[in-house]
Amino acid sequence: MSEALLATKTTTRLLDALLEPANEPAWAQIDARYRPVISGLARRLGLRDADAEEVAQQALTEFVRVYREGRYDRSKGRLSSWILSIAHHTALRIARSSRKNLLPGATILNDTPDEQSLRTIWTDERDRTILSRAISILREESDVDDRTLQAFELVALRGVPAPEAATQAGMTVDQVYVAKSRMTKRLREVVAQLTEAFEEDV
Repeated sequence: MSEALLATKTTTRLLDALLEPANEPAWAQIDARYRPVISGLARRLGLRDADAEEVAQQALTEFVRVYREGRYDRSKGRLSSWILSIAHHTALRIARSSRKNLLPGATILNDTPDEQSLRTIWTDERDRTILSRAISILREESDVDDRTLQAFELVALRGVPAPEAATQAGMTVDQVYVAKSRMTKRLREVVAQLTEAFEEDV
């Protein structure tokens, strides 16, 4: 597994490292993993971008604080469920304090989602984060040439017709289809690895 993939895993070693207040790399890994998921959750609950980012910041800070106080009991549930609960309560608090800044139609204050609905939103945002990170990993892989990646992004991600993508990438249409097939297979592999790593709650 590549270094980029390993960085997504919440291992016991990483969580133990969080107990050291000066351990910035441990905090950075947790932050990179959960911040986009939490901010995405907050947006789905009706908060605007600035408030959603504030939810992520406050929720992660609170998580680290209570974790260092020894208040996470692994026998009572997954780490992600605990962080989800912190994020939800943080979103409610910020929504109440800035209710004028909620998005039109936001129901977070009047119709709080049940636990299953919250978990569904969390999973959706996790999957969105995983896909974004997987695409970034593909872009960084040295064995992927620029034209292959360009053709894949044009056809598979942007919906550009194959003939037009071929012209833009300087390839034949057949080469575009080969690039799409090859990169789609690799993307699925990376997504599966990232999903497994994200699910490895301890």
